Formats: sequence, structure tokens, C-alpha cells
Amino acid sequence: MNSSKSDLPSRLLLTLEPWRDASAWHIAFSGGLDSTVLLHLLAHLAKKQSLPALSAIHVHHGLQAAADAWPDHCRAQCEALGVPLRVVRVQVQPGASLEHAAREARYAAFNQVTQTNEVLLTAQHRDDQAETLLFRLLRGAGVRGLSGMPRQRPLGRGYLLRPLLDATRAELEAYAAEHQLSWIEDPSNQDRQYSRNYLRHQVFPVLSERWPQAMATMARSAGHLSEAQGLLGDLAQIDLSQASTPSDFDWLGLPSLELAALEKLSAARQRNALSHWLESRTRLPDSDHWSGWQDLRDATGDARPIWRLADGELHRAGGRIWWLSGGWLKPLPIAGTWPDPALPLALPDNGVISLTGQIPDGPLQIRYREGGEVMALSDRGHRDLKRLLNERGVPQFVRGRLPLLFKGEQLLAVPNLQGLDGGAAGDWNLHWQPLNEDQGLS
Repeated sequence: MNSSKSDLPSRLLLTLEPWRDASAWHIAFSGGLDSTVLLHLLAHLAKKQSLPALSAIHVHHGLQAAADAWPDHCRAQCEALGVPLRVVRVQVQPGASLEHAAREARYAAFNQVTQTNEVLLTAQHRDDQAETLLFRLLRGAGVRGLSGMPRQRPLGRGYLLRPLLDATRAELEAYAAEHQLSWIEDPSNQDRQYSRNYLRHQVFPVLSERWPQAMATMARSAGHLSEAQGLLGDLAQIDLSQASTPSDFDWLGLPSLELAALEKLSAARQRNALSHWLESRTRLPDSDHWSGWQDLRDATGDARPIWRLADGELHRAGGRIWWLSGGWLKPLPIAGTWPDPALPLALPDNGVISLTGQIPDGPLQIRYREGGEVMALSDRGHRDLKRLLNERGVPQFVRGRLPLLFKGEQLLAVPNLQGLDGGAAGDWNLHWQPLNEDQGLS
């Protein structure tokens, strides 16, 4: 974008052109300079153009006394422009970084309000992008982190867009002055103990004095790195397609990859593919914590390695790696009587069990493995359950969660395993629908 303030509306409209068929545009409205300019731009464009329904959302973090007055300011601004406003109050979880915790709470709120075919618009600009690049560089980020803030990404059921990423802070200030806009000055923005504020007030003025185009060139570098990250994503898709082979246990509904296909790749390609695969499932480990992957990959014999990550675990079983999260990691309560075996039975944190065919005589119970169970098979006599599960290659992490059907002390059936899942005459079967991945998300 060039520096002419008068063409800001037309440039914004051009950037948003592909999104004009969205159901709604929500503006993330803090009341500060940047979001005030974005709100004003869109409200005035909407008077001349046929745009999706506009609304604004103000997230109240409740972190400082001054912030209590901000919702009223935002309401007044929105009323003057004829834009509906929703104020959402959030609880910021205490932690090492207040900035990070506030951002998490804010984006959780944005996630909730963004529905199918809707777009959330935020007002980050080119200077923010440069600050993000330097901030992440100082934290040792890789290509993914150094590619900066993406122009668009999925959010909730819709998308997040940053339509002002090519505009400078100076341009937004000029627009605000031209239109005599009023905005909130957040006192915390002057607090140099926050890393971004330190960079903004202490570091960038010095850099820009020596290199006037520092902001522009750093934002351009973020663009190059974003392109590189896109290529790494393409490579990851190629590698993951080789590892996404069918499994005998696809009915578990768990994401899994074939280990042998990954082991053929270089260590860097393994990390790239896994990062891509895990990105939508968990916060990724930093480079110092990838030893957990090596331990999982290189374990031998009867080892049952587990790589514990922020939002779940990777397990290894049957020549595959499996992603477990949410309910899959919760301890199971003691199972009990099945009151009406003609009806499906919901198992706490463990899906649903059901019987089809001629229901066996009761009373029936659902129990979980305790060890030492024996099952009578018509063609093989009595066999240890452990041996039967070994023969079928049932992953270790599944064995303790298999709902077992008992009549008294007699083990009648193990669900979903052919030959163990029903009556000898084939007149009834036991079915288990485990937690699916959506239910299992933490």
C-alpha cells in the first residue's frame, strides 16, 4: 500500500472483495486507534456499498480499573455509526505472561461468536507485523513463527481476517486526524515491562532512525517467510499422505499415522510433517522438547512410549502413532449393570455400547479389564483375554477402555473384535462407539 491517506477506503475494499459474500463481518473493537479507524472505514463503506451485515465485538478483560469505562465509550462510537455492538466479559487466567493469557481469553471469545460463513476483522497493521517478527525472532521462533500474523486463518466456524496488514500506523493516525476520531488510550500500552511495548517504544524508534524503512522491510521479510511456510506445508501434506494409511482400528475414530512411512523421512521432514499434523490438535513444543518424538520413534521391544504434549498425548502401537486427548485421557469410573440391554448405554467419557440381534439373557453388566479375565470360545475352549487381545493387535491404550460384557462372572463378549463380539451362533453382537475426535478434544 502507498502512503496516501485518501485511498485507504478503496484499498480496504479491494482487500475484502473476496469476502463480500460472507454472512456477517464482525469487527474486533477494542476502542483503540487501530480498531476505531477500521470501524469507521467499514461503517462508511457500508453506506455506499452492499456489504455483509456489520457488527462489533468488544472484549472486556477486567484487568485494570480504567477498562470499566471502555464499553460505554465503544457503545457511543458504535451507536454514532449505526453498528450493533456486543460486549463480552472474559476471565483472564493467571499465568507467567499476562499478555498471552489476555490474548487467549480474547480469541476464545472471538472463536465463540464467529459462526459458519462469518468473518472476524481485526485491525493489526504493518507496524504490528514488524513488531511480531522481531518479538518472535528474539524468542527463537522457526519459520512458522517468523512468518508473522497471517492475513487470514480459520476461526470458530468462520475466518479471521487482518485487512489492514499493509497499512502503516502513520496512515491510520492520519486517517483518524482527518476524520476527527476519538479513541481510547490504554495506559498499559505505555508499560515498558511488556515485551511488545518495550520493542515499540524503546527499540523501533532507534531502528527507524538509523533505517527509516525498517518496519516495511521487516514486514516484507515476514511475507517471504510466510511463503516459505506455505511450501513447508505443501511438503508436509505430501509426506502425511504417505503415512495416512488405513488401520484395522480406524473404528476408534482416533487420528493416527504409519510410523514406517515417517521413519523413511529425514529428521527435519519428520518434524515438519508432525508439526503440521499436530498444529490443529495441540500447542506445539519448542525445539528443545522434540526429544519426546525421538524417544517415541526409537523405542524398541515391549516399550510403551508416550509423548506428552500440552493438549494431549502421542502413543505408539501396532506400527502407528496415535493422538489421544480429552476423554481418552480421563480415568474411567467403575462400570456397572446395564439396566435395559435393548437400549444403547452411554458410558461416562467412553462413548456408547449397544447390542444387536437376539439379546442374551441377563442380568448383564459392563465392566473394564482388571487382569486375569478368561473367555470361553466354542472352538478353542477357555482363553486368557490378554492373549486374545495380543493376537488381534489391540493397542495397549485401548485395552483398559474396552467395555466388556459380563453375565455374573462369565465374560460374554468384547466389542468390535470379530469372533469375540457376540454369541457363538452369531445371533447377537456387541458394538462399541468410542469417543470421536470432536468429543475427545480437550
